[in-house]
Amino acid sequence: MEKISLTPRADQREAETGFTFAEMHGEPYWDETSAYRFTLEEIETRIEDPATELHGMCREAVDRIVKDERLMDRMGIPPGFRDLVATSWRSFAPEVYGRMDLAYDGGDAKLLEYNADTPTSLYETASFQWQWLEDQIKAGVLPEGADQFNGLHEALAERFRELFPANTDIHFAAAAGNAEDYATVEAMAWAAREGGMGAHYTDLEKIGLSAEGQFLDAEDRVIGTLFKLYPWEDIFRDEFGAAIVPSGARFIEPPWKALVSNKAILPVLWEMFEGHPNLLPAFFLNDVAGALRDGTGGSPLFDRARDALKAGHVVKPIFSREGSSIDILENGRPLETATDRAYDDHPKVVQAYVPLPVFDGFRPVLGAWIVGETCAGLGIREDRARITQDLSRFKPHFIQG
Repeated sequence: MEKISLTPRADQREAETGFTFAEMHGEPYWDETSAYRFTLEEIETRIEDPATELHGMCREAVDRIVKDERLMDRMGIPPGFRDLVATSWRSFAPEVYGRMDLAYDGGDAKLLEYNADTPTSLYETASFQWQWLEDQIKAGVLPEGADQFNGLHEALAERFRELFPANTDIHFAAAAGNAEDYATVEAMAWAAREGGMGAHYTDLEKIGLSAEGQFLDAEDRVIGTLFKLYPWEDIFRDEFGAAIVPSGARFIEPPWKALVSNKAILPVLWEMFEGHPNLLPAFFLNDVAGALRDGTGGSPLFDRARDALKAGHVVKPIFSREGSSIDILENGRPLETATDRAYDDHPKVVQAYVPLPVFDGFRPVLGAWIVGETCAGLGIREDRARITQDLSRFKPHFIQG
């Protein structure tokens, strides 16, 4: 992996006309003054294949968690919704997509976390960076034959064909007024239309209930299948949570994804697959706080990871967004601390710290996109900070060699 300075497109601003959040918070979000270059071999063997394997491991972890009430509790699943989560898994409710965040410096990619429920940056990954690639090849900035790991849109369209009969009506919902969320929902709906589905957008806030207990959109149409850019952990605490089962609606993503998008899956994965080259040691904070602080307690599993965790570890809430409430410690001292503490009240996990590589003062995180059960594309965000936050930049990539 290399970061290469490139000439931006002459009509970049014109190209961004439909990209309504290309700049955010006074900073560029989309930045094509440089791009990351990969070889085909490292894409296939260091990113694509490991991400696919990691997704399979997450599915194995789900199968274990739904059989263990203690683990369901540690995952923060409210008792009244545990049957919903377990039933969705046992009935083979199919997944559509997710995004793994990976640390990668040319060696083994390391799983940082997995947003398997409501990942954003779909539009810029699947569509805008592909257009950038085609434009830059045509302009001679990139060589003929340059490629991109990006079959995301096509894979999503095919996934909808696999899961639903032709002309199935699917509702796509996101919070009103959020340009990034709307772009993600529209990109997903575009793939659904290409897959032969009917696609209808609705604001989350306008979804209601019929007298019969079915979900309705703003035009009082019954919602039979709903793609919701709204995390399950929030739905479980929402006033409509109790209506999920009686409504009869089918959800994308299914309820069992609440276990995969949850950072509490990280210590479960480490316990099940200790030493896997694409995992970092991870534990529930309550189990190891004393051992980290003064050496008291611990377990044989912890003892084998003690040196790595003492050298550096990250404390993460099991639910959090945009780097909120995350702390990085090195040799027992704070190295970097999130200023946004919105998720401090949630239970936390501890994960061994692996520094991100630094290119021109920025630290990239790779987003490996899973469609169905297979890795289908790559998006990259970079940040000046060690904790990737809402001021991160999206960077295009290409394959050469």
